[in-house]
Amino acid sequence: MAAIGCLAACGATSTTPEVTGYGAAPALPEPTESLLTTVNIAPARGFGANDRPDAIGGFAVNAFARNLDHPRWIYVLPNGDVLVAEADAPTVHDETGGPIKRLVSWVRKQVMKRAGAGVPSPNKIILLRAASGGSAAHTRTVLIDGLNSPFGMALIGNDLYVADTDALLRFSYVPGETVITSPGVKVADLPAGPIDHHWTKNIIASADGTHLFITVGSNSNAAENGIDVEADRARILDFDVKAGKTRVFATGLRNANGLSWQPQTGELWAAVNERDDLGNDLVPDYMTAIHEGAFYGWPYSYYGLHVDARVKPQRPDLVATAIVPDYALGNHTASLGLTFYGATLFPPHYRDGAFVGQHGSWNRKPRTGYKVVFVPFTNGKPSGPPEDFLTGFLDSKGDAKGRPVGVAVDHDGALLVADDVGNAIWRIVPTKKDAP
Repeated sequence: MAAIGCLAACGATSTTPEVTGYGAAPALPEPTESLLTTVNIAPARGFGANDRPDAIGGFAVNAFARNLDHPRWIYVLPNGDVLVAEADAPTVHDETGGPIKRLVSWVRKQVMKRAGAGVPSPNKIILLRAASGGSAAHTRTVLIDGLNSPFGMALIGNDLYVADTDALLRFSYVPGETVITSPGVKVADLPAGPIDHHWTKNIIASADGTHLFITVGSNSNAAENGIDVEADRARILDFDVKAGKTRVFATGLRNANGLSWQPQTGELWAAVNERDDLGNDLVPDYMTAIHEGAFYGWPYSYYGLHVDARVKPQRPDLVATAIVPDYALGNHTASLGLTFYGATLFPPHYRDGAFVGQHGSWNRKPRTGYKVVFVPFTNGKPSGPPEDFLTGFLDSKGDAKGRPVGVAVDHDGALLVADDVGNAIWRIVPTKKDAP
Protein backbone atom coordinates (compact mmCIF):
# COMPACT_ATOMS: atom_id res chain seq x y z
CA MET A 1 0.00 0.00 0.00
CA ALA A 2 2.98 2.31 0.52
CA ALA A 3 3.75 2.02 -3.19
CA ILE A 4 0.22 3.10 -4.03
CA GLY A 5 0.53 6.10 -1.74
CA CYS A 6 3.85 7.04 -3.31
CA LEU A 7 2.37 6.93 -6.79
CA ALA A 8 -0.64 8.97 -5.75
CA ALA A 9 1.57 11.66 -4.25
CA CYS A 10 3.61 12.14 -7.43
CA GLY A 11 2.95 14.55 -10.26
CA ALA A 12 2.51 18.28 -10.63
CA THR A 13 -0.84 19.99 -11.06
CA SER A 14 -1.73 21.46 -14.44
CA THR A 15 -2.65 25.14 -14.66
CA THR A 16 -3.75 24.84 -18.29
CA PRO A 17 -7.51 25.20 -18.87
CA GLU A 18 -9.14 21.88 -19.71
CA VAL A 19 -10.74 23.29 -22.86
CA THR A 20 -7.36 23.68 -24.57
CA GLY A 21 -7.29 19.90 -24.98
CA TYR A 22 -10.49 19.94 -27.06
CA GLY A 23 -11.25 20.69 -30.68
CA ALA A 24 -9.82 20.31 -34.15
CA ALA A 25 -6.52 21.96 -33.17
CA PRO A 26 -5.79 21.14 -29.48
CA ALA A 27 -2.86 22.68 -27.63
CA LEU A 28 0.08 20.26 -27.63
CA PRO A 29 2.78 21.43 -25.20
CA GLU A 30 6.21 19.86 -24.96
CA PRO A 31 6.06 16.42 -23.31
CA THR A 32 6.98 16.10 -19.64
CA GLU A 33 8.27 12.71 -18.60
CA SER A 34 8.57 11.43 -15.02
CA LEU A 35 9.89 8.27 -13.42
CA LEU A 36 6.55 7.52 -11.79
CA THR A 37 3.06 7.75 -13.22
CA THR A 38 0.88 10.52 -11.86
CA VAL A 39 -2.06 8.91 -10.04
CA ASN A 40 -5.07 11.01 -9.07
CA ILE A 41 -7.98 8.61 -8.88
CA ALA A 42 -11.51 9.43 -7.83
CA PRO A 43 -12.34 6.72 -5.27
CA ALA A 44 -15.51 4.89 -6.24
CA ARG A 45 -18.47 5.65 -3.98
CA GLY A 46 -21.64 5.16 -6.05
CA PHE A 47 -24.91 7.05 -6.17
CA GLY A 48 -27.40 6.99 -3.32
CA ALA A 49 -30.83 5.50 -3.90
CA ASN A 50 -32.39 8.91 -4.53
CA ASP A 51 -29.39 10.45 -6.28
CA ARG A 52 -28.62 10.69 -9.98
CA PRO A 53 -26.40 12.64 -12.42
CA ASP A 54 -27.22 16.17 -13.54
CA ALA A 55 -28.39 16.86 -17.10
CA ILE A 56 -28.04 20.13 -18.98
CA GLY A 57 -30.99 22.50 -18.69
CA GLY A 58 -34.08 21.37 -20.56
CA PHE A 59 -33.44 17.68 -19.93
CA ALA A 60 -34.38 15.21 -17.20
CA VAL A 61 -32.57 12.09 -15.96
CA ASN A 62 -34.03 8.91 -14.54
CA ALA A 63 -32.66 5.45 -13.82
CA PHE A 64 -33.63 3.07 -16.60
CA ALA A 65 -32.09 0.30 -14.44
CA ARG A 66 -30.15 0.20 -11.15
CA ASN A 67 -28.28 -2.44 -9.17
CA LEU A 68 -26.51 -3.80 -12.20
CA ASP A 69 -23.07 -5.43 -11.96
CA HIS A 70 -20.41 -3.28 -13.63
CA PRO A 71 -22.38 -2.37 -16.79
CA ARG A 72 -19.95 -1.31 -19.51
CA TRP A 73 -21.67 -1.29 -22.89
CA ILE A 74 -25.18 -0.87 -24.34
CA TYR A 75 -26.87 -2.15 -27.47
CA VAL A 76 -30.48 -1.45 -28.46
CA LEU A 77 -32.31 -4.23 -30.32
CA PRO A 78 -34.84 -3.51 -33.11
CA ASN A 79 -37.78 -4.30 -30.77
CA GLY A 80 -36.54 -1.75 -28.22
CA ASP A 81 -34.99 -4.20 -25.76
CA VAL A 82 -31.72 -2.93 -24.30
CA LEU A 83 -28.73 -5.24 -23.98
CA VAL A 84 -26.05 -4.47 -21.40
CA ALA A 85 -22.60 -6.07 -21.27
CA GLU A 86 -21.65 -6.59 -17.61
CA ALA A 87 -17.90 -7.06 -17.72
CA ASP A 88 -14.44 -6.11 -16.56
CA ALA A 89 -10.92 -7.17 -17.45
CA PRO A 90 -10.19 -10.91 -17.65
CA THR A 91 -8.56 -12.60 -14.65
CA VAL A 92 -5.30 -13.07 -16.56
CA HIS A 93 -4.46 -9.50 -17.51
CA ASP A 94 -1.30 -7.41 -17.83
CA GLU A 95 0.93 -10.37 -16.97
CA THR A 96 4.25 -9.42 -18.49
CA GLY A 97 7.94 -8.92 -17.95
CA GLY A 98 10.17 -9.48 -14.95
CA PRO A 99 9.61 -8.76 -11.24
CA ILE A 100 9.66 -4.96 -11.61
CA LYS A 101 7.07 -4.87 -14.38
CA ARG A 102 4.88 -7.33 -12.50
CA LEU A 103 5.10 -5.19 -9.36
CA VAL A 104 4.12 -2.07 -11.29
CA SER A 105 1.24 -4.02 -12.85
CA TRP A 106 0.07 -5.18 -9.41
CA VAL A 107 0.21 -1.64 -8.00
CA ARG A 108 -1.72 -0.31 -10.98
CA LYS A 109 -4.42 -2.94 -10.45
CA GLN A 110 -4.78 -1.98 -6.77
CA VAL A 111 -5.12 1.67 -7.75
CA MET A 112 -7.77 0.87 -10.35
CA LYS A 113 -9.74 -1.15 -7.82
CA ARG A 114 -10.10 2.01 -5.75
CA ALA A 115 -11.49 3.67 -8.86
CA GLY A 116 -14.11 0.93 -9.29
CA ALA A 117 -12.28 -1.20 -11.86
CA GLY A 118 -10.55 -4.52 -11.36
CA VAL A 119 -13.65 -6.29 -10.07
CA PRO A 120 -14.27 -9.93 -11.03
CA SER A 121 -15.85 -9.84 -14.47
CA PRO A 122 -19.57 -10.78 -14.36
CA ASN A 123 -19.27 -12.08 -17.96
CA LYS A 124 -22.96 -11.61 -18.82
CA ILE A 125 -25.24 -9.93 -21.33
CA ILE A 126 -28.32 -8.58 -19.52
CA LEU A 127 -31.60 -7.88 -21.33
CA LEU A 128 -33.69 -4.94 -20.10
CA ARG A 129 -37.24 -4.35 -21.34
CA ALA A 130 -39.52 -1.41 -20.68
CA ALA A 131 -43.25 -1.19 -21.28
CA SER A 132 -44.31 0.75 -24.37
CA GLY A 133 -43.45 4.36 -23.67
CA GLY A 134 -41.94 3.41 -20.31
CA SER A 135 -38.98 5.24 -18.85
CA ALA A 136 -37.61 2.34 -16.80
CA ALA A 137 -37.05 -1.36 -17.37
CA HIS A 138 -39.69 -3.65 -15.89
CA THR A 139 -38.09 -6.90 -17.14
CA ARG A 140 -34.49 -7.94 -16.45
CA THR A 141 -33.05 -11.28 -17.52
CA VAL A 142 -29.64 -12.80 -18.18
CA LEU A 143 -29.69 -13.18 -21.94
CA ILE A 144 -26.25 -14.86 -22.18
CA ASP A 145 -24.00 -16.09 -19.36
CA GLY A 146 -20.55 -17.62 -19.11
CA LEU A 147 -18.79 -15.22 -21.48
CA ASN A 148 -15.18 -14.01 -21.29
CA SER A 149 -15.07 -10.25 -20.65
CA PRO A 150 -17.73 -9.39 -23.26
CA PHE A 151 -18.07 -5.88 -24.64
CA GLY A 152 -19.40 -5.13 -28.13
CA MET A 153 -22.73 -6.47 -29.47
CA ALA A 154 -24.36 -6.34 -32.90
CA LEU A 155 -27.43 -7.97 -34.45
CA ILE A 156 -27.40 -8.97 -38.12
CA GLY A 157 -30.66 -10.63 -39.16
CA ASN A 158 -31.25 -13.32 -36.55
CA ASP A 159 -27.58 -13.60 -35.60
CA LEU A 160 -26.44 -11.81 -32.46
CA TYR A 161 -22.69 -11.21 -32.43
CA VAL A 162 -20.84 -10.68 -29.16
CA ALA A 163 -17.18 -9.67 -28.88
CA ASP A 164 -15.47 -11.42 -26.00
CA THR A 165 -11.96 -10.28 -25.20
CA ASP A 166 -10.52 -13.24 -27.14
CA ALA A 167 -13.17 -14.20 -29.70
CA LEU A 168 -16.04 -13.03 -31.86
CA LEU A 169 -19.08 -15.19 -31.08
CA ARG A 170 -22.37 -15.71 -32.94
CA PHE A 171 -25.64 -16.65 -31.22
CA SER A 172 -28.98 -17.51 -32.78
CA TYR A 173 -31.51 -14.87 -31.73
CA VAL A 174 -35.29 -15.11 -31.80
CA PRO A 175 -36.95 -11.67 -31.69
CA GLY A 176 -38.53 -11.06 -28.30
CA GLU A 177 -36.77 -13.87 -26.44
CA THR A 178 -35.28 -12.99 -23.06
CA VAL A 179 -32.85 -15.92 -22.65
CA ILE A 180 -30.57 -17.52 -25.25
CA THR A 181 -29.89 -21.13 -24.40
CA SER A 182 -28.25 -22.25 -27.62
CA PRO A 183 -24.45 -22.26 -27.49
CA GLY A 184 -22.51 -19.55 -29.21
CA VAL A 185 -20.31 -20.32 -32.21
CA LYS A 186 -16.82 -18.82 -32.37
CA VAL A 187 -16.45 -17.25 -35.80
CA ALA A 188 -13.09 -15.51 -35.27
CA ASP A 189 -10.25 -15.40 -32.78
CA LEU A 190 -9.38 -11.98 -31.38
CA PRO A 191 -5.99 -10.94 -29.93
CA ALA A 192 -5.83 -11.54 -26.18
CA GLY A 193 -3.29 -13.55 -24.18
CA PRO A 194 -1.62 -12.94 -20.81
CA ILE A 195 -0.98 -9.24 -21.42
CA ASP A 196 -4.26 -8.12 -23.10
CA HIS A 197 -3.60 -4.62 -21.74
CA HIS A 198 -6.59 -3.00 -23.46
CA TRP A 199 -9.04 -5.89 -23.28
CA THR A 200 -12.25 -4.34 -24.65
CA LYS A 201 -13.31 -5.41 -28.13
CA ASN A 202 -16.17 -3.41 -29.61
CA ILE A 203 -18.07 -4.21 -32.83
CA ILE A 204 -20.39 -2.43 -35.23
CA ALA A 205 -22.15 -3.75 -38.33
CA SER A 206 -22.10 -2.11 -41.74
CA ALA A 207 -25.45 -0.78 -42.97
CA ASP A 208 -25.97 -3.79 -45.24
CA GLY A 209 -24.94 -6.29 -42.56
CA THR A 210 -22.15 -7.82 -44.62
CA HIS A 211 -19.26 -6.64 -42.46
CA LEU A 212 -18.43 -6.18 -38.79
CA PHE A 213 -15.78 -3.69 -37.68
CA ILE A 214 -13.88 -4.68 -34.55
CA THR A 215 -11.71 -2.57 -32.22
CA VAL A 216 -8.49 -4.07 -30.82
CA GLY A 217 -6.53 -1.98 -28.30
CA SER A 218 -2.79 -1.96 -27.75
CA ASN A 219 -0.89 -4.24 -25.37
CA SER A 220 0.80 -1.33 -23.60
CA ASN A 221 0.83 2.40 -23.03
CA ALA A 222 3.58 3.26 -25.52
CA ALA A 223 5.17 -0.03 -26.62
CA GLU A 224 7.05 -0.49 -23.34
CA ASN A 225 6.41 -4.23 -23.60
CA GLY A 226 8.16 -4.36 -26.95
CA ILE A 227 6.94 -3.90 -30.50
CA ASP A 228 6.65 -7.64 -31.04
CA VAL A 229 3.62 -7.97 -28.71
CA GLU A 230 1.85 -5.21 -30.68
CA ALA A 231 1.96 -7.04 -34.01
CA ASP A 232 -1.82 -7.55 -34.17
CA ARG A 233 -2.98 -4.80 -31.81
CA ALA A 234 -3.90 -1.08 -31.86
CA ARG A 235 -6.18 -1.35 -34.88
CA ILE A 236 -9.64 -1.80 -36.27
CA LEU A 237 -10.43 -5.04 -38.08
CA ASP A 238 -12.97 -5.75 -40.82
CA PHE A 239 -14.76 -9.10 -40.51
CA ASP A 240 -16.47 -10.36 -43.66
CA VAL A 241 -19.62 -12.03 -42.30
CA LYS A 242 -20.25 -14.33 -45.27
CA ALA A 243 -16.64 -15.36 -45.85
CA GLY A 244 -15.82 -15.58 -42.14
CA LYS A 245 -12.50 -13.84 -42.70
CA THR A 246 -10.86 -10.90 -40.96
CA ARG A 247 -8.57 -8.27 -42.43
CA VAL A 248 -6.91 -5.12 -41.10
CA PHE A 249 -8.94 -1.96 -41.78
CA ALA A 250 -6.93 0.78 -39.98
CA THR A 251 -3.90 0.87 -37.65
CA GLY A 252 -2.08 3.08 -35.15
CA LEU A 253 -5.13 3.49 -32.85
CA ARG A 254 -3.94 2.98 -29.27
CA ASN A 255 -7.31 2.10 -27.76
CA ALA A 256 -10.39 2.64 -29.89
CA ASN A 257 -13.69 1.87 -28.13
CA GLY A 258 -16.81 3.69 -29.28
CA LEU A 259 -17.84 3.12 -32.90
CA SER A 260 -20.65 4.96 -34.66
CA TRP A 261 -21.76 5.84 -38.20
CA GLN A 262 -21.95 9.58 -38.92
CA PRO A 263 -25.49 10.11 -40.27
CA GLN A 264 -24.65 12.84 -42.81
CA THR A 265 -21.64 11.18 -44.45
CA GLY A 266 -22.00 7.50 -43.62
CA GLU A 267 -18.40 7.48 -42.36
CA LEU A 268 -17.28 5.25 -39.52
CA TRP A 269 -16.07 7.24 -36.49
CA ALA A 270 -14.27 5.98 -33.39
CA ALA A 271 -13.48 7.34 -29.93
CA VAL A 272 -9.82 6.65 -29.14
CA ASN A 273 -7.83 6.81 -25.89
CA GLU A 274 -4.34 8.16 -26.41
CA ARG A 275 -1.11 7.57 -24.43
CA ASP A 276 -0.09 8.47 -20.87
CA ASP A 277 3.00 9.59 -18.94
CA LEU A 278 3.85 12.64 -21.06
CA GLY A 279 2.33 15.11 -18.60
CA ASN A 280 -1.06 16.39 -17.52
CA ASP A 281 -1.67 18.06 -20.87
CA LEU A 282 -0.63 15.29 -23.26
CA VAL A 283 -1.97 13.46 -25.13
CA PRO A 284 -5.62 14.35 -25.82
CA ASP A 285 -8.04 11.52 -26.38
CA TYR A 286 -9.93 12.02 -29.62
CA MET A 287 -12.67 10.99 -32.01
CA THR A 288 -12.01 10.68 -35.70
CA ALA A 289 -13.31 9.32 -38.96
CA ILE A 290 -11.70 5.96 -39.70
CA HIS A 291 -10.35 5.68 -43.23
CA GLU A 292 -9.52 2.34 -44.80
CA GLY A 293 -5.79 1.68 -44.80
CA ALA A 294 -4.98 4.73 -42.68
CA PHE A 295 -2.32 4.85 -39.94
CA TYR A 296 -3.06 7.06 -36.92
CA GLY A 297 0.38 7.23 -35.32
CA TRP A 298 0.51 4.89 -32.34
CA PRO A 299 3.01 4.13 -30.92
CA TYR A 300 5.55 6.11 -32.92
CA SER A 301 3.79 9.48 -32.99
CA TYR A 302 0.71 11.31 -31.80
CA TYR A 303 -1.48 13.85 -33.58
CA GLY A 304 0.27 13.33 -36.86
CA LEU A 305 3.98 14.05 -36.80
CA HIS A 306 4.56 14.52 -33.03
CA VAL A 307 7.15 11.82 -32.37
CA ASP A 308 7.11 9.87 -29.10
CA ALA A 309 10.82 9.59 -28.33
CA ARG A 310 10.23 6.80 -25.80
CA VAL A 311 9.47 4.27 -28.52
CA LYS A 312 12.45 2.29 -29.79
CA PRO A 313 13.19 1.66 -32.58
CA GLN A 314 11.52 4.54 -34.37
CA ARG A 315 9.68 4.30 -37.70
CA PRO A 316 9.98 7.64 -39.51
CA ASP A 317 8.52 6.02 -42.63
CA LEU A 318 5.26 5.30 -40.78
CA VAL A 319 5.24 8.64 -38.94
CA ALA A 320 5.35 10.41 -42.30
CA THR A 321 2.00 8.80 -43.17
CA ALA A 322 0.25 9.39 -39.82
CA ILE A 323 -3.26 10.84 -40.01
CA VAL A 324 -4.14 13.81 -37.76
CA PRO A 325 -7.31 12.98 -35.77
CA ASP A 326 -10.42 15.02 -36.48
CA TYR A 327 -11.36 16.21 -32.98
CA ALA A 328 -9.65 16.16 -29.58
CA LEU A 329 -11.73 15.17 -26.53
CA GLY A 330 -9.51 16.38 -23.70
CA ASN A 331 -6.39 15.09 -21.99
CA HIS A 332 -6.79 11.77 -20.17
CA THR A 333 -10.60 11.98 -20.21
CA ALA A 334 -10.88 8.25 -21.06
CA SER A 335 -13.45 8.95 -23.76
CA LEU A 336 -15.00 5.52 -24.35
CA GLY A 337 -18.61 5.79 -25.49
CA LEU A 338 -19.58 7.36 -28.83
CA THR A 339 -22.92 7.61 -30.59
CA PHE A 340 -24.28 9.99 -33.18
CA TYR A 341 -27.79 11.28 -32.60
CA GLY A 342 -30.05 10.37 -35.51
CA ALA A 343 -33.42 10.50 -33.72
CA THR A 344 -35.92 13.37 -33.48
CA LEU A 345 -36.90 13.48 -29.79
CA PHE A 346 -34.15 15.97 -28.89
CA PRO A 347 -34.21 19.56 -30.18
CA PRO A 348 -32.73 20.17 -33.67
CA HIS A 349 -29.42 21.36 -32.18
CA TYR A 350 -28.57 17.74 -31.36
CA ARG A 351 -29.38 16.18 -34.73
CA ASP A 352 -26.38 14.41 -36.30
CA GLY A 353 -24.06 15.42 -33.43
CA ALA A 354 -21.98 13.13 -31.23
CA PHE A 355 -22.49 12.13 -27.60
CA VAL A 356 -19.30 10.93 -25.90
CA GLY A 357 -19.12 9.02 -22.60
CA GLN A 358 -16.00 10.11 -20.70
CA HIS A 359 -15.06 7.53 -18.08
CA GLY A 360 -12.76 10.02 -16.37
CA SER A 361 -9.05 10.44 -15.73
CA TRP A 362 -7.07 8.52 -13.13
CA ASN A 363 -3.67 10.07 -13.85
CA ARG A 364 -4.21 13.81 -14.25
CA LYS A 365 -4.22 16.71 -11.82
CA PRO A 366 -6.81 18.14 -11.83
CA ARG A 367 -9.18 15.38 -12.93
CA THR A 368 -10.90 15.54 -16.31
CA GLY A 369 -13.84 13.74 -17.84
CA TYR A 370 -16.40 12.05 -15.57
CA LYS A 371 -19.22 13.30 -17.79
CA VAL A 372 -21.03 12.93 -21.07
CA VAL A 373 -20.27 15.65 -23.60
CA PHE A 374 -22.00 16.61 -26.81
CA VAL A 375 -20.19 17.82 -29.94
CA PRO A 376 -22.36 19.45 -32.64
CA PHE A 377 -21.80 18.45 -36.27
CA THR A 378 -22.57 20.25 -39.54
CA ASN A 379 -22.12 18.60 -42.93
CA GLY A 380 -20.45 15.63 -41.30
CA LYS A 381 -17.79 17.59 -39.38
CA PRO A 382 -17.56 18.92 -35.78
CA SER A 383 -18.90 22.48 -35.84
CA GLY A 384 -18.67 23.78 -32.30
CA PRO A 385 -17.06 23.41 -28.89
CA PRO A 386 -17.95 20.45 -26.65
CA GLU A 387 -20.95 20.92 -24.38
CA ASP A 388 -21.31 19.33 -20.95
CA PHE A 389 -24.50 17.28 -21.28
CA LEU A 390 -24.51 14.94 -18.25
CA THR A 391 -22.41 15.78 -15.19
CA GLY A 392 -22.54 15.25 -11.42
CA PHE A 393 -20.52 12.05 -11.39
CA LEU A 394 -18.01 13.51 -8.88
CA ASP A 395 -19.04 14.67 -5.41
CA SER A 396 -17.67 17.68 -3.52
CA LYS A 397 -14.83 15.57 -2.10
CA GLY A 398 -13.75 14.35 -5.52
CA ASP A 399 -15.12 10.83 -5.01
CA ALA A 400 -16.79 9.14 -7.97
CA LYS A 401 -20.51 8.58 -7.60
CA GLY A 402 -20.40 7.15 -11.09
CA ARG A 403 -18.31 6.79 -14.23
CA PRO A 404 -20.05 6.95 -17.63
CA VAL A 405 -18.97 4.46 -20.29
CA GLY A 406 -21.18 3.32 -23.20
CA VAL A 407 -23.84 5.59 -24.72
CA ALA A 408 -26.73 4.66 -27.01
CA VAL A 409 -30.00 6.06 -28.33
CA ASP A 410 -33.13 4.05 -27.53
CA HIS A 411 -36.16 3.54 -29.76
CA ASP A 412 -37.94 6.60 -28.38
CA GLY A 413 -34.90 8.82 -29.03
CA ALA A 414 -33.77 9.05 -25.41
CA LEU A 415 -30.06 8.85 -24.59
CA LEU A 416 -28.94 5.85 -22.51
CA VAL A 417 -25.69 5.97 -20.51
CA ALA A 418 -23.99 2.99 -18.89
CA ASP A 419 -22.41 3.82 -15.51
CA ASP A 420 -20.07 1.10 -14.23
CA VAL A 421 -19.51 2.67 -10.79
CA GLY A 422 -23.09 3.79 -10.22
CA ASN A 423 -24.10 0.34 -11.56
CA ALA A 424 -26.93 1.93 -13.48
CA ILE A 425 -28.24 2.75 -16.92
CA TRP A 426 -29.32 6.41 -16.97
CA ARG A 427 -31.97 7.64 -19.41
CA ILE A 428 -32.07 11.28 -20.50
CA VAL A 429 -35.03 12.96 -22.22
CA PRO A 430 -36.10 16.54 -22.92
CA THR A 431 -38.45 18.10 -20.41
CA LYS A 432 -41.95 18.60 -21.79
CA LYS A 433 -41.70 22.35 -22.17
CA ASP A 434 -38.57 22.05 -24.30
CA ALA A 435 -39.60 19.07 -26.42
CA PRO A 436 -39.86 19.90 -30.15
